Formats: sequence, structure tokens, C-alpha cells
Amino acid sequence: MALVAIVGRPNVGKSTLFNRLTKSRRAIVSDEAGTTRDRQYGKCEWNGREFSVVDTGGWVVNSDDIFEEEIRKQVVIATEEAELVLFLVDITTGLTDWDEDVALILRRSKLPVIVVANKADNFDQYYEAAEFYKLGLGDPICVSSATGSGTGDLLDKVLEKLKSDTSEDLEEGIPRFAVVGRPNAGKSSLINAFIGEDRHIVTDIAGTTRDSIYTRYDKFGFDFYLVDTAGIRRKNKVTEDLEFYSVMRSIRAIENSDVCILMIDATRGIEAQDMNIFQLIQRNSKSLVVVVNKWDLVENKDQIVVKTFENAIRERMAPFTDFPIIFASALTKQRIFKVLETAKQVYLNRTNKVSTAKLNEVMLPLIEAYPPPSVKGKYIKIKFCMQVPETQIPTFVFYANLPQYVKEPYRRFLENKIRENWQMTGCPINVFIRQK
Repeated sequence: MALVAIVGRPNVGKSTLFNRLTKSRRAIVSDEAGTTRDRQYGKCEWNGREFSVVDTGGWVVNSDDIFEEEIRKQVVIATEEAELVLFLVDITTGLTDWDEDVALILRRSKLPVIVVANKADNFDQYYEAAEFYKLGLGDPICVSSATGSGTGDLLDKVLEKLKSDTSEDLEEGIPRFAVVGRPNAGKSSLINAFIGEDRHIVTDIAGTTRDSIYTRYDKFGFDFYLVDTAGIRRKNKVTEDLEFYSVMRSIRAIENSDVCILMIDATRGIEAQDMNIFQLIQRNSKSLVVVVNKWDLVENKDQIVVKTFENAIRERMAPFTDFPIIFASALTKQRIFKVLETAKQVYLNRTNKVSTAKLNEVMLPLIEAYPPPSVKGKYIKIKFCMQVPETQIPTFVFYANLPQYVKEPYRRFLENKIRENWQMTGCPINVFIRQK
């Protein structure tokens, strides 16, 4: 998936544009310059095509602010990883020395750049954008991040520039299983155990793996790509430039995978960073297999300990709890073949199709027995449901007379009943309520 970086000096509206493109409010927006210090990642969809967007801190050269050097370093890394740069300038303040400094660095980078003249709230201001031709980076596009004016033209231009983007040289139609987790959870050891050779460097030092490495696995009736990713750790623990690249590539490996094998260290249990990776997998609607690695190091392995560990993982990851958990050891090769079998089954679960007749036969009596709660004295009736064909993940539509009153808990109830009656373990499900 292509990556687009938003750069510019402080307070030109980068975070506002990021929120606008990703249809979110994840980036903090403030009139105070330098609010954004860390990179933010999000997805943008336009005309049926998806790409990732990264919001960066304001790029300042020769500043006294103690954060500016770190912010500048993050911006440089974001632009080096990106396929396209959106260079934001402020049409109300015009061209500044800072803009020219940033433009000089971008021209040297040889990256495709789109100059975006932000805060153009009326058409009279469009004429003022002419001075940005001086940057030598092509035609400026006038937008207003706050109101959304001009963003459609900008996105058309982005897709036009990204047309030449080519994905990895991998065969289409072959599943991709990404092995993800914290540093030193045993991801490379697991892949070495799968392929039967020490192809991936394994050490006790966290962060040994730097790149996302694709390995074709076609043994014992399996055929898929295994992706070894760098360990993802908390932002405040990431200090080296190389590790910034590693985390970015791991995130993109998750985005491009079909099934994510989440490695948890049995000696440390489930931690906050495991939850962050799990949320990243969920946000990207990827199938999930949880592998508790280093099980050979646990002394007491009775059924009560296993059940307690399983319950702890599912409680932390609720409300999504329908995923397989495997206790394995990459070192002793304990249950590693079961990991592959389970990952393959979870991938196949995404393709499960339920006939409309069977779905209505099972779900309608359940809905009649447990109808949606009435709202303001109005009763909600669901009379028909169906599975949407040709979707990436199983998607079900329930037709109701008052869909706007069906709340999230009832949606989860419908999802759980689908999971109880059909094999959907490990894969996400979309449930939509529509007007009948």
C-alpha cells in the first residue's frame, strides 16, 4: 500500500488535513505551533483506492526548541519511506523562508511532491497561490482543510501521482501471513522453525530484525508467504533512526497481510504493547491467530494455568474474543505445525459463504426471541438478512424499519450469534443495519 507523507512548517494545518483525509479526529488540532510531535498513521480511501497517510510534526530548521531536532528527524524518515509528499503551505501568510528551506530539502530528495496551499477559504485567495510557483515544485493546489474545499481535486492529483506505484514482486492470490509482536517475542525463531533453516538472524538482543522479510512456504500442502516483521515497541522506547523504519515497515506488512500471527512472550504475559499491535490488526480488519511462544520455559503447564492464560488474553482483547490461541515453542518446535494449520483455517474462514435462506432460517427466530430494545416507545423490527457477496471479510446486512436506533451492543449480539452458528473463528465480521 502506498504511503503519503504530509510535511510543512508548524501551524499550516497538517493535522487538520490528516483528519480530513482519514475521516478521523486522531491528530490533535490546535492554534499553537508545534502541537504535533509524533507521526500519526491513518488510511485514506478515494475512488476505490486505498493508501496510507502519515502526519508529521512541523519542520523547522535552526530552531531553539529542544523538540525540533527530534521532530525534524521524524519528518526526514517519513519522507524517505513515502512514495509521495504533500508539502503544505499557508496561503494566508504567503511564502516564508522556512517554506523555501523545506522546498530545498524536498527538491534534493527526488520524491514526487504536491504543493498544497492550505487555508484557501474563498476563491479570491486562489490568486494568491501563484507565489508558491517560486518553490520549483510544480502547480500548487488550493484547499481548505477546515471546510474540506478542494480536497477532492487534491485526492485526484494524489492518485494520478501514485499510478506508477508498484507493490512487492509477489504472486497475486497467495495468502500472506505476517508474524508480528513485541521485540524479542521469537518471531524470527518461529519462521526459522517453519522453514527448517536459519534464514533469519536470531539473537537475544531486542530489535535484531530490521526489515519485513517475505518467505514463500510451499511444503506439506501449504502455499503462502510468511512475513517476518521487526518488533513494534512503544514510541518512547524507539530511539534509533533504523528502528523508525522498522516500525513503519511492520505496520505496512500488517496492512498488506491476510492473517496476522500475534506472538506473545509466555514469560512476560500480555502487555500494553501487545494490545497496541492487536488494535492495529483490528483497525486494518485482519484475521488473527495468537501464539503464546516460549511455552517450554513455563514450569507449571497444567490445564488450570492454560485456561487462566487464555481467559486473561481474551478479557484484554474483548469484545473480539473469537480467535484461536496456541501455546507453542519455536525453540523446541512444540505445536508449530498447528500454528500453520490454524492460520490456514482462519484464512479460509474469511471465504465462508452463508446462503440467504439458511441465514434467515437461523437468525430471524433468534431476533424474534431477543429483539432490539425499543427506543422512545418505537419498536424495531428486523424482517430480513443476507450476506453481501464478494467482500474481503464476511459482511452481513440486516434490514430494519428503524436502523438508526440499533445500538452497538445489539450489533455485537448479532455478530456473536453468527459466530456461534457458522465457522468464522479468527476473522473479523462486518454487521450493517440498513433501512428495509
